[in-house]
Amino acid sequence: MLEELKDAYGTEWTTTLVDIMKNGQKSDWFLRLDPNGRIPVIVDNTQDPPFPVMETSAEMLYLLKAYDKEDKFGFKDELERSQCLQWTFFWHGSGAPYQGQVNHFSRAAPEKIPYAITRFKNETLRVYGVLEIQLSGKYSDAGPRDFLAGKGKGKYSVADMKTWPWVKGWERTGFTKEEMEPFPNVLKWIERIEGREAVKRGIGEAYTQS
Repeated sequence: MLEELKDAYGTEWTTTLVDIMKNGQKSDWFLRLDPNGRIPVIVDNTQDPPFPVMETSAEMLYLLKAYDKEDKFGFKDELERSQCLQWTFFWHGSGAPYQGQVNHFSRAAPEKIPYAITRFKNETLRVYGVLEIQLSGKYSDAGPRDFLAGKGKGKYSVADMKTWPWVKGWERTGFTKEEMEPFPNVLKWIERIEGREAVKRGIGEAYTQS
């Protein structure tokens, strides 16, 4: 989102990379910003004193209100705004936790537990199915959508920004092309967002540590 704000408004910021493999997020300096010890955190240094924001959805909504004055990535219409919030919170509460558990039990857990892997994979695929329903326009007269929220085909918004970084990693999570076949509109949505210049930068070298 910061990269999108840069293209839209010239927004500037600095980045501090935190080494989670060395538990940098559990250091006292970080816990002062986020007592939960999770990345990412943003700090608005234009406030006095500087104002920290934790939890990605809250961070994006903060940036939307404070730095997207024209609602390029949000909505002025209250019903569209509500729809944007619904899909943002849907992924925050119903998508990310399941896919995160697939990643953990498939790659990080010291013991492979088939039941856990199967349960969370199935739940993640179910959630992908919910995204597919929305993007396919199955229950709408408007037909397939380009984005999750907004009238008609929708508008690229924080709801997409929140959801896309997880879903685009379906192969890394361990899903096969065959398992993704039921979600053609999700795959098109992934590709559509992937082509944005700000998105390319947002997942690029500036945010990785060698």
